[in-house]
Amino acid sequence: MRNILCLSVFFLLLNFVKVNAQDTTLEPVNPPTPERVKVNNIFIIGNVKTQKNIILRELDFTTDFFYDWEVFLDIIKSDQQKIYNLRLFTEVEVTPLFTGDEEVEILISVKERWFVVPSFIFQLADRNFSEWWTNQQRDFSRVNYGLKINHNNVGGRNEKLRFSGQLGFTKGLDLVYTKPYIDKKQKQGLAIQLTYADQKTLPIRSLDNKQVFFKSESEEVLRKSFSTALRYNYRRTFYNFHFMTLGYTRTWINPEVLVQNPTYFQNDDNNLKYLFLQYSFRHDKRDNIAYATQGELLQLTATKYGILDTKDINEVELNIIANKYFQFSDKFHLATGLTGVWFLSPNQPYTLVRGIGYAPNFIRGYELNVIEGQQLYVHKNSLRYKLFDLEVDISKYMPLDQFSTIPFKLYLSGNFDHGTVTDRNNIPENLRLTNKYLFGYGLGLDIVGMYDSVFRFEYSLNNTGQGNLFFNLRAPF
Repeated sequence: MRNILCLSVFFLLLNFVKVNAQDTTLEPVNPPTPERVKVNNIFIIGNVKTQKNIILRELDFTTDFFYDWEVFLDIIKSDQQKIYNLRLFTEVEVTPLFTGDEEVEILISVKERWFVVPSFIFQLADRNFSEWWTNQQRDFSRVNYGLKINHNNVGGRNEKLRFSGQLGFTKGLDLVYTKPYIDKKQKQGLAIQLTYADQKTLPIRSLDNKQVFFKSESEEVLRKSFSTALRYNYRRTFYNFHFMTLGYTRTWINPEVLVQNPTYFQNDDNNLKYLFLQYSFRHDKRDNIAYATQGELLQLTATKYGILDTKDINEVELNIIANKYFQFSDKFHLATGLTGVWFLSPNQPYTLVRGIGYAPNFIRGYELNVIEGQQLYVHKNSLRYKLFDLEVDISKYMPLDQFSTIPFKLYLSGNFDHGTVTDRNNIPENLRLTNKYLFGYGLGLDIVGMYDSVFRFEYSLNNTGQGNLFFNLRAPF
């Protein structure tokens, strides 16, 4: 009898387990994907200082309007990128929350950056790290130092204020104020800049495709320059910008410079002063301005040097930048970019000299050279593979929320650049590299860190057989 009772209890328990096991397989039924949705409300959290209208300006959707669901997902993905590219936030997330079959609320969650950034200036005066390390033999007298203060969100309106006072190789003052919007529709903006600099050591020409520097025996100042500019910008659509800049530049050089290079200003005067007018169009649809992995950038610029008074200079410069970024997968992407520069006149003052080796125009493998001329074409290419994508939480040790996480991305890149510089004057001492097809290739490691900082380590070879290890502090394009 006792065994029968125990057996009955066993079967009851077994049956109970089966029933409950079947119950646990029941899952919530997900609502079917809607064909269209309407946005009822938009909520923003995390914007302690940034005004809401600055964020809402980037949205390509509005409330009380129906959108195709698949199209709407693409819209909020693009809007999330646009908000991040304001460079006001370390994190941005746009989330749709269903409140009905075809109705959503939008939650925009942001994490603000640290906006007021005082910092010490300690930077090389040369064109790049490799120029200083190799050609200038790691000369620490060629270092600039000073104080810089950036306020990247004045009044919470995305206004930028930058001031820097600099000593060392180049002494100078720089003041820039940018107001992105001056109208209610947030389409028009203004910026103003004032810059002063003086130098005791000066590049006066190039020889064998390398800069030649001159320094007075009495260590007198060799060049003083002052410039000011007022820029008007018009943002017609989300990705298209128009800029019009009116500026004035005045440069004085010590007469000793004209002894070393009589054509430094193309005349016998040691003063060069002129008004300039510049128009620029920019189409910018990159996912990350600092280090893009998908999207495109197109920029067209025309500059007229010498307005009203053309006695000192009468020149036109044309520029084009066309970059495209293809993302094949989460790991692989290709970056390719074409740059062109044209001067209409055969000769320019040395202060306007352009060429490969002057930022942002370079061919990897030729970082130690300057290849000067009136026309240049550069085509840069990088195939990149993402090795790591980490985010380290240090909130236990860092009281400031803006620095509580450290992002870290590491890319392996295979690079190939090529191009040419046309020198109409065929300067004999630089013919080794001018008016010739040039190319460079190699491998690199790109580190993208906090606040979109970029560090690049590359080993590159050029078509003359020279190879070297190069270090840079920004994305190549």
